[in-house]
Parts: sequence; C-alpha cells; structure tokens
Amino acid sequence: MVDALRRRGIADEAVLAAMNAVPRHFFLDKAFEEHAYEDKPFPIGQEQTISQPFTVAYQTALLLVKPGDRVLEIGTGSGYQAAILAALGGKVYTVERQEALYFSAKKLLADMGIRAVKCYFRDGTKGLPEFAPYDKIIVTAGAPVVPDALRQQLAIGGILVIPVGEDVQYMYRIERIGESEFKEEMLDAFRFVPFLEGVAKKQ
Repeated sequence: MVDALRRRGIADEAVLAAMNAVPRHFFLDKAFEEHAYEDKPFPIGQEQTISQPFTVAYQTALLLVKPGDRVLEIGTGSGYQAAILAALGGKVYTVERQEALYFSAKKLLADMGIRAVKCYFRDGTKGLPEFAPYDKIIVTAGAPVVPDALRQQLAIGGILVIPVGEDVQYMYRIERIGESEFKEEMLDAFRFVPFLEGVAKKQ
C-alpha cells in the first residue's frame, strides 16, 4: 500500500511510516478485510465510508502534523484517520455525528491501545470549542462552505484541511496567519460524503 502511495506522489516519509504502522484491516468490516490494503474506499455503515488510503495520506500530508500538535478531526468514521494522526504524534480530538460510528470507533481505538485520541459525539459543524485552539484541523466530509467555527478554533499559525464543494469537492488548505487573516489554497478535486449538521442517534 505504501509503495502505491509513493507512486501516486505522496512523498512525506512520516505520513508513509504512520500509514505503514496502522493496520487498516482493523477498521473494515470482515467482508472487506482481504481488500484492506487496496487504494479504495469501503462502506463502514450509516451511509459512511472509510476514505481510500491515497485520500487519507493526501490530507494528512497537507496538515504537517508534528509530535505534540493538538489536532481536531471532524468526522471520526471508522477511526482510521485519527489513528494515523496519533501515529504521527498528534494529540487528537475527534468528533463524530453518527452515534453508532462514535461508539464503534471509540471502542476500537481503546482496544488497540491508542490513548492519544479522545472521541466526542457532537455536531462537527460547531467544532469542539472547549479544547481550542488547535494547531491542526482536518475535516473528512465534503462541506458546502468552510464553517466559521472551525476557522475560529484554529491557532494562529495553524492549518485547516477541508474538502469544499457540492457534487465534487476541492481540497482547501487554510492557514491562520493572524487574528482575522487567513491564507487559502485550493488544491485537487475529490469526492467525499456530505458534511451534515446535527447528530444522528443510534437506532
């Protein structure tokens, strides 16, 4: 998998090492286990998916996570992206709006002994203000616009990586360079599940 990511242009060796260290098959349904290291997304329930490894690596490389960084992830999903961020040395706060996914990811991460990740069942559009500011913020769902709450929870010098758009999303890398000043870059096109407001209780 890592060799395939290298061939696709992922050059950040720290990100590649983290992806090599985290067993992706733990985060998939047994039915997909034998395909876990292919560069494909897979369903994880609740109409959500685990992103393909290239997308995870691409977003993670843009974040430039350093050991000790406070990282906010919006969209826990299976917990895979949070585990990658933790493997890079991040102190991770992850928010999930689907209660069923929140419980399953929280249990899995705990069972794997990943203690640097704290899971929260919340509306991700509001971020997680009580632990702000964050050095890095990553959003793993396609947002129609960048929620202002996330901009405001970014530390000065911090980086926000978020896919923005309706049918197709473009990856944005937003750096906070002052109290009210942000530098934005629009990068490549992707397709993500939609970034929704509110929470969905377990049925």
